[in-house]
Amino acid sequence: MTKRRLFCHVLAGLAASLLFAAASPCQAQDPNPAPPLLWAADPDGGVPYVFKDPADPEKLIGFEVDLKDALARELGRPIVFKHYDFKNLTQGLERRDFDFAMNGLEVTPEREQLVRFTRPYYLYQLQLVVRAGEKRFRTLEEARDLRLVLGTLEGTAAERLLDKLGIAKRVYDDQDGPYKDLSLGRGIQGVLLDLPIVLYYAVPDGHLKYSRYRDFPGLELAGASFAEGYYAIAVRKDNEALARDLDAALRRLRDSGELKRILAKWQLWNVDQYRLAGTSLGGGTAEEMTFARYFPQLLDAAGMTVFLTASGMALAVLLGLPIALLRLYGPAPLRLLATVYVEFFRGIPVLLLLLFLYYGLPGIAQQLGLPVTLKLDAWQAGILGFGLNYAAYEAEIYRAGIASIPCGQWEAAASLGMSTPLAFRRVILPQAIRVILPPMTNDLVALFKDTSVVSVIAVVELSKEYQMLTRSGGGYLQIALTTAALYLVMSVPLGYLSRYLERRWGQQGGA
Repeated sequence: MTKRRLFCHVLAGLAASLLFAAASPCQAQDPNPAPPLLWAADPDGGVPYVFKDPADPEKLIGFEVDLKDALARELGRPIVFKHYDFKNLTQGLERRDFDFAMNGLEVTPEREQLVRFTRPYYLYQLQLVVRAGEKRFRTLEEARDLRLVLGTLEGTAAERLLDKLGIAKRVYDDQDGPYKDLSLGRGIQGVLLDLPIVLYYAVPDGHLKYSRYRDFPGLELAGASFAEGYYAIAVRKDNEALARDLDAALRRLRDSGELKRILAKWQLWNVDQYRLAGTSLGGGTAEEMTFARYFPQLLDAAGMTVFLTASGMALAVLLGLPIALLRLYGPAPLRLLATVYVEFFRGIPVLLLLLFLYYGLPGIAQQLGLPVTLKLDAWQAGILGFGLNYAAYEAEIYRAGIASIPCGQWEAAASLGMSTPLAFRRVILPQAIRVILPPMTNDLVALFKDTSVVSVIAVVELSKEYQMLTRSGGGYLQIALTTAALYLVMSVPLGYLSRYLERRWGQQGGA
């Protein structure tokens, strides 16, 4: 009897398993699963939004990463991350490179003209940070009256407010830059940024796991936070279905308390967040960017481009000639050093050199206990970087030009009783200049365009100003054409001057 009962149980179990196996494909698998959503953000933006885990660089963490995971559960769709430059997030949406952007995007009238924002998921405020012991000012109005310079991030509400108040600014591409300069007392007297950033950079709070306060000592808050705004998810204007799905998911996360839990985990929750309920975005209007508004700013930036180009090339010319002479006529050790210089500076990107000169040198000076004489201003680092880099190229141009002069010219000068230095100065170099001039002019024109890389150390030259204006609601076409015209006005005459000098000196040489 027991064996028969056991046999029946086994048969029943097998039958149930077969029935479940037959039914499970239809019940457990969706024949038309929803495709994953592509989420764009810039991990270079840093803590606490989206950044690489210091313990595992392959992993992204941050409160928006946690929010992404919660949204994926609410939507029932996987969300895949895509690395995208913060400054180009709205353009990326228009290009359909991804489905939505969530990266501490502040809702501004300019952005509302380009994208459809969801309901907000965070209410932020701006906070002014100064060096500890700063007594001259505690408000933006006082900073403006004292004509001080404040640092901020490019394309943010803080930058927009500084422009509106007429306060001198220095814009940065990363969060570390302004706080590093402020901590070193270099170029700026304060930093204006969103409070979530400030909490991790300028507030001495030991229980914040990823706090950067110790990396930038000597900072303090100036007054209370102010000028609140919203973070929201940006979606293409023609993708209303996704925007509504995200709206509903954010509402459910708020009502369930999940959004509060995420913000509290990152020390971002405060009572102001309760006011997110029922918040409706929109209604802002962007100011029209007219020619009279943007042209003077482009002209000022073009002046900085000319200054950097002229100064950098002057330094390159001064360094390049002695390096070329050492390679041609110097003793063996100096020839080796000159060769190492040329190969080293031709082999590294100028961008890396600028970052080292501006950010690396002060850190090295502090570690070695040296006087802070290595604390270069941004424009000084730009000139030095371009001079060192282009000197390597100019040295090779000079070396080739000088070597192209026949040895008979040296002998003829010596027969006239000229010393070697005098022969070089009066006979060899004037002839070599005709060979040197065309490639040197090409380098000068190239340097005009290469000055754009100094934007990484917060120098606003022509191309940087163009980017800032277009992201502030200006028309791409008219500002781009104006910027291109300014570059042409600066560079094309150099080509005509070079050809004129070639013809003139060529005729003199032939005569």
